[in-house]
Amino acid sequence: MIHVMIADDHSMIREGLRQLLELDGDVRVMDEAGDGEECILKLREHIPDVLLLDINMPKMNGLEVLERIRELRLDVKVLILTVHNEVEYLLRAVDLGINGYLLKDSDSDELKDAILAVARGENFIQQELIPLMEKKMELKSDEERKLDTLTDREIEVLKLLSFGMFNKEIAEKLNISERTVKNHVSNIFKKIDVTDRTQAAVFSIRNKLINIH
Repeated sequence: MIHVMIADDHSMIREGLRQLLELDGDVRVMDEAGDGEECILKLREHIPDVLLLDINMPKMNGLEVLERIRELRLDVKVLILTVHNEVEYLLRAVDLGINGYLLKDSDSDELKDAILAVARGENFIQQELIPLMEKKMELKSDEERKLDTLTDREIEVLKLLSFGMFNKEIAEKLNISERTVKNHVSNIFKKIDVTDRTQAAVFSIRNKLINIH
């Protein structure tokens, strides 16, 4: 018998999942949570074999729940069940230590297979998401290599030009000559393979060198 907790803010989804999972008798839904805070409170009381976790929830979303699980060192296997097929969510969830990731439009057999795999200690990623994840990871790896080629000074210059500062302003800010700034900018463009400041700013945002709100 596999004991499952369902964390989803829609009561109809929780009830539908409960009925579906308990149909064959090899899975029992031991608890439910309607938001992230309630999920953490219940996990601190008892740990299921598998936590079915939605990403979109009030008070604390699924990714925040994963962060809290990591902080509290709760020993629980987590299967994300979500509508989000964006690979960024998947990669972030993987980084936070999930055991599985499945979309809500999956059929019942795939859901049960995922729960069984995760309960056995295996990882389960929905098949059609794997090529997207691999492509994104390749891109990330390539950009990380580019980032590693930059010196500390070049990263400083890149951040400032990404905020829209001109060479003269950067020179004054860093107390270096405008000519030196121009050389840094030229080297940066070559190293990260961009041709203008807009592309450089996009690179900075994508690699979290700067935050734009």
